[in-house]
Order: sequence, then C-alpha cells, then structure tokens
Amino acid sequence: MIRIAIVDDDKNTEEMIGKYIERYADSCGKKIETISFSDGDEFVETYNLEYDIILMDVQMKFMDGITAAKLIRERDPDVVIVFITNMAQYAVRGYEVNALDYVIKPIEYFSFSEKLSRAIGQTKKKEKNYIIISANRGLKKLDVSQICYIESYGHKLIFHMTSKEYPTHSITMKELEEKLEKYHFYRCNRGYLVNLEYVEGIKENYAVIGGEKILISRLKKNAFLEALTNFVGNGRN
Repeated sequence: MIRIAIVDDDKNTEEMIGKYIERYADSCGKKIETISFSDGDEFVETYNLEYDIILMDVQMKFMDGITAAKLIRERDPDVVIVFITNMAQYAVRGYEVNALDYVIKPIEYFSFSEKLSRAIGQTKKKEKNYIIISANRGLKKLDVSQICYIESYGHKLIFHMTSKEYPTHSITMKELEEKLEKYHFYRCNRGYLVNLEYVEGIKENYAVIGGEKILISRLKKNAFLEALTNFVGNGRN
C-alpha cells in the first residue's frame, strides 16, 4: 500500500489529482491510498509521518508549500515530495527541501503519471525500517539503521544516532528491546541497548561504539558476546 498526501487549497485541482491517481492505480494494479489537505498549516499540524509521497501546492493561502515542506523535513527526511505549481520558477525552490520533482498546472494526465511513477520508484529505493518517537517538536521518525545505541537516563531514553541525539519519554527500554531485537539490537547492561552493527570492538568489560566505551554487565557479558559473535559470523546481516 502506497500512501499519498495531496495538499492543495484548490478543490478542483485536488479532485483532479485524486482522479488521476485512481486512474494510475487501476492501470498499474497498485494499491494507493490518498488523503487530502486544504492548506499547508493543516497538513503540518496533523502530519503523522506515515506518508510515502506528498503532492503539495507551492502557493497556498495560510502556509505555502515550501514553508510546510521545510517543517516536514525536520521530522521526516525521507518522504518523497513533489510540488504542484503554476510557475516553474517557484518549483526551483524545491531543491531547498530536497523535492524530487514538480508538476506544472494545468495538469495533464500523461505527464502526471510519469512523475508519479518516478516518485513511487523513489519510495522503493528508500525502503527503510523506522521507529516513531515523541521528541521535542512532536513526532520524529528515526531510521533504525542509523541508531548506534539507546541510553536510559533518568526517566527518559536518549537515542544516539550517527549524527545527533534524540531524547524521548514515549517508550520504555523493554518495549524497545522487543521492537528492535530483529534488527540486531542487544542489551549490554540494564541502561543500554546497542546496535551490534556499530560495535567496533570489546575492551575488557566494555563495548566500543564510536569511540565511546559502554559497560557490559557481568550478568549480560556471555550472552552479549555470543550475540555479537553470531552477528559478525553471519556477515553482519
């Protein structure tokens, strides 16, 4: 199932796009769900990080598409964005938010279907595993493969990513351990859940990740080392 958000304050355009998507889905045998929004501010306010593609008008009354896309990108770096616009020069600004493409009004089906096909192809290339957490500015979608380790600190958890950190209160370590077990995460002590992919080595009673030494508890040591050995022995897959 492909989920597409249509964000356009012109009801006629929104309905036309919806019909074009239905026509495309029927011709290709794809399952596509569409949800429509009448303005950028409404979309940003209710954004739930579950869309594969966003088709967004550039010029809207309350919040323009570029502004809305910038806010979306802060939470969702991978969703495919295609802008809808009357003038090509507006679409150039799409590069600021890593937009895939743009569609010029009036919209013709053949051109639209080609761009939609490209957008769907892009979502397949970007297939990743995500976990959604509650962060400072609302929901945040984290790429599981970019999580180095998770630390329990007081009453919150801190996700140590390859590039930055995200604190959250929205999930427990036990719940995370269950969710992430299939992605080769393992508890090395009560307060740390580590991604075995990022373990650079073992020094005495510590796992080394990104130069940081994380204690392996006495009770967890044998099981942790066995899990790490199996992971490396299976080609880190």
